[in-house]
Amino acid sequence: MGAVTSAKLLASAAFKDGKSCQAFPFFGVDRRGSPVEAYCRIDDSFILVRQQVYTPDYVMILDKTLIGVVDVLAGLKEGGVIIVNSDVSVDFKSDAKVFRVDATKIAFDIFGKNLVNTPILGAFVKATGQVTFKSLIAAIKEHFKGDIADKNVEAVKRAYKECR
Repeated sequence: MGAVTSAKLLASAAFKDGKSCQAFPFFGVDRRGSPVEAYCRIDDSFILVRQQVYTPDYVMILDKTLIGVVDVLAGLKEGGVIIVNSDVSVDFKSDAKVFRVDATKIAFDIFGKNLVNTPILGAFVKATGQVTFKSLIAAIKEHFKGDIADKNVEAVKRAYKECR
């Protein structure tokens, strides 16, 4: 679904905005197809820590079927933000602010397959303002080329508009 790529794109956008950033995946010893965690740190100051993120401000859930199977909100700070790929409202029993976007529908409409990583980033920009839309588009155009870059930009724009 592209969690690692989305973390890299988010870090690239943050860097373009003049912020310090890190992006890295966490893979357990599980089999292929198991849930993947990817982290992105963004700060106005130089980042000294080099470890997994244990208390995130934001959580992006690319696959809603993980809810209830994996503790997707583990460590989420009080008053944090959740961005979930879902076509229906999700109640997390949390004080977090919840945003949702049907990234799966957007992905199938634009790519013809379930590539939700860039649509979820469009929702992230709208929900948090942590990176600028301009920098995210630039990061996408740097990472992808040609028609696929254009489709990813379209997916980000649409998710930004449809995020609730």
